[in-house]
Amino acid sequence: MNKEELQMLGFEIVAYSGDARSTLMTLLSEVRQGNFEHVEEALKDADENLKLAHNSQTKILADEAAGSNLDIGFIFIHGQDHLMTTLLLRDLVQDFIELYKDKFQG
Repeated sequence: MNKEELQMLGFEIVAYSGDARSTLMTLLSEVRQGNFEHVEEALKDADENLKLAHNSQTKILADEAAGSNLDIGFIFIHGQDHLMTTLLLRDLVQDFIELYKDKFQG
């Protein structure tokens, strides 16, 4: 895998993770106001983007595991940061959804 391919995969990770993050933050804003209408749809959308980001990450990991010496740059590291923080956000938003359901529907 050459440097351009690594950069493109890094950009994919950033983009997909960013889309998931935006969806999750919008969802959190909605449930904070008691609107639970779009919860399942939004979580599904965020999960799909996280899956796509993870798939891009897996391509790089598989290449390295196969013995390739990869020239990992800042873009990939930035993508990893986005992915990991968005995965954590996904877990936290799920907990917030339950808390706000208890508050508004409990």
